[in-house]
Amino acid sequence: MKKLLSLFISVLLLVSLTGCLSNNYENGELYIFLPGEYLSDEVVEQFEYEYKIKVSVTTFDSNESMYTKLLGGTVYDLLIPSDYMIERLINEKMIQKLDKSKLPNMSALDPQVLDMAFDPGNQYSVPYFWGNAGICYDTTQIDSEDVESEGWAVLQNTKYKGMIYMYDSIRDAFMVAEKALGYSMNTDDPDELNAAYEWLLQISKTMEPAFVTDEIIDGLTYGEKAMGMVYSGDAALILSENEDMAFWAPEEGTNYFVDAMVIHKDAKNAENAYKFINYIIEYDAAFENATFVGYTSSNAEVVKDITMEGGDFEDNDAYVPREMNENDEVFHSNEELLKIISELWVKVKNTK
Repeated sequence: MKKLLSLFISVLLLVSLTGCLSNNYENGELYIFLPGEYLSDEVVEQFEYEYKIKVSVTTFDSNESMYTKLLGGTVYDLLIPSDYMIERLINEKMIQKLDKSKLPNMSALDPQVLDMAFDPGNQYSVPYFWGNAGICYDTTQIDSEDVESEGWAVLQNTKYKGMIYMYDSIRDAFMVAEKALGYSMNTDDPDELNAAYEWLLQISKTMEPAFVTDEIIDGLTYGEKAMGMVYSGDAALILSENEDMAFWAPEEGTNYFVDAMVIHKDAKNAENAYKFINYIIEYDAAFENATFVGYTSSNAEVVKDITMEGGDFEDNDAYVPREMNENDEVFHSNEELLKIISELWVKVKNTK
């Protein structure tokens, strides 16, 4: 009888606890799919507390892997892809048009990241973070004059053999080569693509590069290598941790990118996605998120305050990308081109 009573009490406690937990999230759920290390846990917890919505976060390592997951039928409410992938998702009708009446905080966004070619009028996307790519290097080992005068070509300078990182990123690697050669990073001209392939092949043959992804942050911060092509947000974190590091966006041009929030066409929790988007671009959440992630916030006031005297990224040359110069570009969606350069990139890495 005692065992029966004990079991009955345990069941009552479990039911009670389950009820309490469900009450904490009385307004439902939200499923987010985004790049790794791209959202502050504190921001998520505060949103859950304020809105009584349970947030589940899943990460991806590339826009392409995200797209493959979506093709497999997995549905997330909120996605955070990059510009060229958003262009593809729009063309393939995989995301829904936005009701901007539900997003009043869009008025706080920096005009520099609005109304871009991949989504004119921001009908489908709300900018999240933005930046560019450049060369991050250790000033005690790499000559600044070499970097600024040679631009991307410094990655071929044999004086620095064995000292460089290259992102294991197909599009970004070819961007570097194409800009170094004076081409558009969206070129699909066979001769220009072959020239870019040969340029990258030269690095692989002569420079002993390390092809990495997120490891580049710690690798440069703690001196495992001395130079690499780095996204501005990663570079901002590196510069904040190591005063010997510098960042340079070559004059021959670079990738200017915007990562933005979009809502899946079949989202089951679209209203909660709207609430999260509006919340995350508001000043307090955007500020907290920006200091955690390191990339340039889409909230203009946050950027101003975070770079002012005493701010987390004061005097950090990587944090705020330069205004687009005539050689800077944004990637466009081109799947045939991606197939071609993917095959070439495999050959480059196999040459080592």
